[in-house]
Amino acid sequence: MSDKAPWITYRPELKVLDCTVRDGGLMNDHQFDDTFVKAVYQTCIDAGIDYMEIGYKNSDKQFSRDQFGAWKFCDEEDMRRVVGGHDADNTGLKLTAMADAGKSDWKTQIIPADQSVLSMIRVACYVHQIPEAIDMLHHCHEMGYETACNIMAISGVQEPEIDQALEVLAPTPAQVIVIVDSFGSLYREQIDYLYRKYEKALEGTGKEIGIHAHNNMQLAFANTIEAIILGCNRADSTLDGFGRGAGNCPTELLIGFLKNPKFKLKPIIDMLQQHVLPLKKNVDWGPNIAYNLTGKYNRHPRSAMQWLAGETPEDYTAFYDQFVSDI
Repeated sequence: MSDKAPWITYRPELKVLDCTVRDGGLMNDHQFDDTFVKAVYQTCIDAGIDYMEIGYKNSDKQFSRDQFGAWKFCDEEDMRRVVGGHDADNTGLKLTAMADAGKSDWKTQIIPADQSVLSMIRVACYVHQIPEAIDMLHHCHEMGYETACNIMAISGVQEPEIDQALEVLAPTPAQVIVIVDSFGSLYREQIDYLYRKYEKALEGTGKEIGIHAHNNMQLAFANTIEAIILGCNRADSTLDGFGRGAGNCPTELLIGFLKNPKFKLKPIIDMLQQHVLPLKKNVDWGPNIAYNLTGKYNRHPRSAMQWLAGETPEDYTAFYDQFVSDI
């Protein structure tokens, strides 16, 4: 990006990953019908999005197929039913799935890339799961996939552990290491600090740094922009911010900010009107007072999600009293 005119130029190497189906599915057990997933897929193509995360590669031994939809598992036949014989070269869109350390039968679930519509596997882990994550990254790389590592809940990890995690991830085949603000707790200054820490640790490896921000403090978009300005070349987003709890950086805002002419906003607006907003009749996401509190206190939003699904979801004073007493 030009130092003289940063607001009217763009970095062609900056890639956008839409994870609407994967992250949004955490709000409805991934019970999306094929029409919705196909619409997200076509929107990503029409809008010039670089990657679409179509769901998880998680184990049906841990997650019941009676409770969870197809996008919790991303079996090849289910994906092909929606995207056909998807060709990343012709569409300009690469498909990815996320495999959680500790929740994926990755040795058997992840087939060779030349037999799959997927181009990338993103390995998600907590810092104590790094050893398994490294094995997963090597396995997926050997199977022919692009790979990335999402270190989750980074706002709750002590600095020596972050340093050690980055040290052991640096020599792995992962092409991207993602800063993940799982609790939506980080402020701009913390994004700056973490980005520079990741940058220094990964210097000379050729790895890109990514950003995945949650919106508990209504800072997901701002923090994503901050990471991009610092040099982050992989940015996650979701349509209307549709994601777990308070949601994510909205794809439409991110695309509106970026100046690369390959990105098109109108297909996203059409998708929001026709498919995403109608979901809000049955699925509730986005920032509110309960999620704001979990973000402020750097806690997982599960307590807010449980409260909002209860009998008095709008009694925020009662939630505050209970939540703060448990800290």
